This record gives sequence, C-alpha cells and structure tokens, in this order.
Amino acid sequence: MRAQTRQGLPSPTRQHHGGRRRRAVSAAVAVAIGVMTLGALAPPSVSAAAGADAVQRALNGLVRDDGMPAALASVQDRDGRTRTYTAGVGDLTTGSKVPRDGQVRIGSNTKTFTAVVVLQLVGEGKIGLDATVDTYLPGLVRGEGIDGRHITVRQLLQHTSGLPDYGVHIDDDEMRNRYVEPRELLDIALRHKADAEPGKTWGYSNTNYVLAGLIVQKVTGRPLAEEMDRRIIKRIGLRHTYFPAPGEMTIREPHPQGYHRNPADGPLRDFTEMDPSWAWAAGQLISTNSDLNRFFTELLAGRLLPAAQLAQMRTTVPAGTSGLRYGLGLTSRPLSCGGVYWGHGGDIAGYETRGGVTDDGRAANVTVTTIPTDDSAAEHVKDAVDKALCG
Repeated sequence: MRAQTRQGLPSPTRQHHGGRRRRAVSAAVAVAIGVMTLGALAPPSVSAAAGADAVQRALNGLVRDDGMPAALASVQDRDGRTRTYTAGVGDLTTGSKVPRDGQVRIGSNTKTFTAVVVLQLVGEGKIGLDATVDTYLPGLVRGEGIDGRHITVRQLLQHTSGLPDYGVHIDDDEMRNRYVEPRELLDIALRHKADAEPGKTWGYSNTNYVLAGLIVQKVTGRPLAEEMDRRIIKRIGLRHTYFPAPGEMTIREPHPQGYHRNPADGPLRDFTEMDPSWAWAAGQLISTNSDLNRFFTELLAGRLLPAAQLAQMRTTVPAGTSGLRYGLGLTSRPLSCGGVYWGHGGDIAGYETRGGVTDDGRAANVTVTTIPTDDSAAEHVKDAVDKALCG
C-alpha cells in the first residue's frame, strides 16, 4: 500500500501497505553485493545475453549506488517479446541469486485489481459509481467530518473522498504477525477526523480501498479474494498472482527476500514473512513483474472492462508531482520519450514495485527489495521504468 508515494504521490502513498512510505527504509547504505544477471523469459528469439543495456545498467545502479539488496525487471516490447533482468542478491545471508521474475509483494498495485472488480460490477449494474457508500454499507461510515451518505464510490476509487488514511496510524512491526479484519482497519481510520470534504481535493488514502473491498463483498456475497481470482487472475491467466489466504505469511514460489528498516535509520531486517491482512484490498496481492505486465496490458486493451468503464477508469485528476495523474485505481505518468504510461505502483514492507504499460503495447515493471526512503533512490526506480519503456 505504500505504493504510491514513489510514483510521485504525496506522502500517504509511500506509506504502508502499498500506499505510504512511512518511516520505513533508508536506502543509503551500500550493501556489498555483486551478482547481476540478465535473461529472457519468453520467445527464444529474444537473446539471453543481450548485454548490459540501459535497463540492466539502471538495475545495477540501484544495487551499487542506492543500496538495494536486489532489483528485478520484466520488459515487454510491442510484439509481446519479454526480457527479464536481475541485479544484486536474493538473500543477504546466503548470497543466493535473485530468482528471475520471482514473486514479490506488490503493495498498492492491488488497488487496480480492486478497482477493476468494482468497475466490472458497475458494468453489470450492481454498483453505481455515483451512488453513496451508504447505499451499500448503511450507517457504517461515520466520524468527525465523515459521513458515508455524502461519499460516492467514484470518490473512493479516485481518492477524492477526504477519508483519513488508516495506514499512517499503524506500525509495520506491530502488525507483522497480526491478522486484522478489514473492519478493524476502517475503525482505525474513523478515529480520526476527515482530511477534507468529499470531492474537494485529491488525497491518497488506503481507507478508500478497504471500503471498496467491503462494498464488493456486500454486493456479491463472496470474499474479495475469490472475486479477484475469478474475475481477473484466472480470466487472463496470471499464473503467479494470488491473494494470500488468512494467516498465510510466506511467499509461495521462488522469490527474493524483502528487507525493511524501522526506524528509518535502523538496520535492514528480513521482512519477507509477514501477515499482509493489514493491506487487504489496498495492498495484499503477491505477483511477478511479468504477471503485472500482462495484467496492465490486458486491462488497457479492454479485455477486463467494457469500454465505458475503462474510459471512466482512465479519466484522471492531478495527483502529486511530476505530472502524475490518478484515475479510478489507475495512474498515468509522462515518459521522457513522449506520451504516458498507465499503471499504479506499490510499496509494502520489503518491496517496492513501479511500472506500467503504454497505449501502443510496451510494458515494464521494476521491483526493488526494500522501500527506498531516499528521494534520489526513489527517482532512480522510476527512471529505470522510463528507460525500459523508452529504450
């Protein structure tokens, strides 16, 4: 959920679960690691020894100069050919290699999956984008300056609800081994006053997506994880993407270890195993860079949503800096070579993922195995995506 600030979203995004950076990690310490590999996943026509091109150099720099234990990338060209890259080590204790296209926690990229399920239900006539939260969850959302009768589903998905972010009020270490129900997360948020009036301004809040997930469950009568799996993951063949089951703290397939600093000036600690329930609809998913490329490619190609709902999703408002704009669970960011790419990004203790797809079919996702709190390191992750899409 800390996912966003890295994209240029104001601080609520870097924060937890894929949304806020919190006091998580200081990536200035150089880690003595050196294994760097480049390979190809997909058509044999893509050379496995393409050399240290711009993407590989960018990943090498993230390890060498920015202190990332590991960096991974998957880059897909307009013809669907995929190249995967790694740098660093997968485990600081053993020095093992980084699994090519390994599974990682994808943080706030989960929000796009949640938004897709909501918008599918909009297309089916089961949810109204401009209906209020109280239409589906009567009386649930009340607090100081907070009233679910005046907050719409659209405002939840676009972060214009004014709801406070529960993520800024919890601590990674305290939550690491706890299973948390979504209603508990909402209760944390409702102890605090509203950040703004609904519809007045953009402000990133993980609370919005907890409510979106609760609305999905109320309307469908089924768990959010089941709806995501049926409507998205199985539908487009994401073979390495899943919503961890209650109590599931490990990552199922080969993966690099994820590292975390709390406090920010503390040592890197292995944070791979954790209970991600505190991220839920805002940041709980596990996936790979290549699966994320496939997801965003299929989404932008219109294979997950009707045209009307995809157009709504791509209708954006300014969000943060650097030209970032936020739609309904989907962001756009300018490219140095012209145009924009569409994606989301995610931070969660141990991992940061950035990337997206262009309208002409290019796709790239980059993951590092600790959340950079240093602004220059954060920019270098985004620069690696830009190099991948513009190269």
